[in-house]
Amino acid sequence: MRILHTSDWHIGRTFHGHSTLDALSAVLAALVEQVRENAVDLIVVAGDVFDSAAPSAACYPVLTQTLASLTETGAKVVVTSGNHDSAARLGFQSALLRDEITVITDPATVGTPVTLVDAHGPVHVYGIPYLEPAIVRHLWKGVELRTQAQTMAHAFGLIRADMAERGGRAVVAAHCFAAGVDSTPGVEREIRQGGLDVVPLSTFDGPDYVALGHIHGRQQLSDRVRYAGAPVHYSFGEAGKPRGSWLVDLDADGLATVSWLALPVPRPLATLRGSLEELLTADRFAGHDEHWVRAEYTDATPQPDPMRRLQARFPWCATVVHLPENTRDDDAVGYARRVRAARDDGEVIDAFLSHVREGEAASEAERALIREVLDARRVAEARS
Repeated sequence: MRILHTSDWHIGRTFHGHSTLDALSAVLAALVEQVRENAVDLIVVAGDVFDSAAPSAACYPVLTQTLASLTETGAKVVVTSGNHDSAARLGFQSALLRDEITVITDPATVGTPVTLVDAHGPVHVYGIPYLEPAIVRHLWKGVELRTQAQTMAHAFGLIRADMAERGGRAVVAAHCFAAGVDSTPGVEREIRQGGLDVVPLSTFDGPDYVALGHIHGRQQLSDRVRYAGAPVHYSFGEAGKPRGSWLVDLDADGLATVSWLALPVPRPLATLRGSLEELLTADRFAGHDEHWVRAEYTDATPQPDPMRRLQARFPWCATVVHLPENTRDDDAVGYARRVRAARDDGEVIDAFLSHVREGEAASEAERALIREVLDARRVAEARS
């Protein structure tokens, strides 16, 4: 049996205010072609299908079209819900879906598989929707479920018990934060508190393959346990991380081979750093006009209207950050001393500018303007 492992589609997520629906639709269309070209029997989507619990109306056609196209290849699809999904919204039509599509959102079904059959016999596919301990602990009385690690351990215990009775090969889809993986800062919403909810690798023992979701980068915890990551980039922190899915082959004895199928990147990401003038003119930044750009300009002081100016060169500049090249250590005590030492209001303002501009005090032109404003204030006070 040939299985395609994908996850974290995050339909509806924006990229620095820009819609990603068109880009994601194109990438998912490429994924459908890979399913057809590789004669895939089963697609496993391991959670976070939508980006929010209340996706906009425009998100649903993307999912509907993709699922329909996948089943038209002759493959079956198993989808589980993630922590971003609303299980109710993702699963409300599950009873009406065609037989080739199974959407698993009910925690009470953990341990009950979807069974497919190939030339070597049955393959049992167990879906574990995202399990929030506080929400699901009432389902399993007498079991301590205070962390997700405990909850996932219990879920896999139910699966292993069912596997022992049924026999055959088994695949599990789950959505969690496993021990030993590197998350992308600011991307994956935490499913843990102080490390307590990190799920140990030993929890996943038993099945022939475990398809994980939640981490946006491709990661391999063992031959049998892997993250596929998101199909498109949703953060500059993901730049350089490959996009794609795992192609998994099972033979009569279980896991046979796993290979990576790369997906196209609609618009590469680039982080460019230099002074604003360098960013606007330097030849070394040529070739990024069709990239998503994060511009980090290193001028000592903030520059006027940097986004508009940068977008004239990089139309897809999505974010601009001021990161001065040279910073200096300072504290409130040092600033307070300078203020106390000031002999007039002009020197107080000069001390403030030096404090907030990494040591760059007022220029001669700025000092002249400050004097003009202060003189005007004194005249107004004298006349009042």
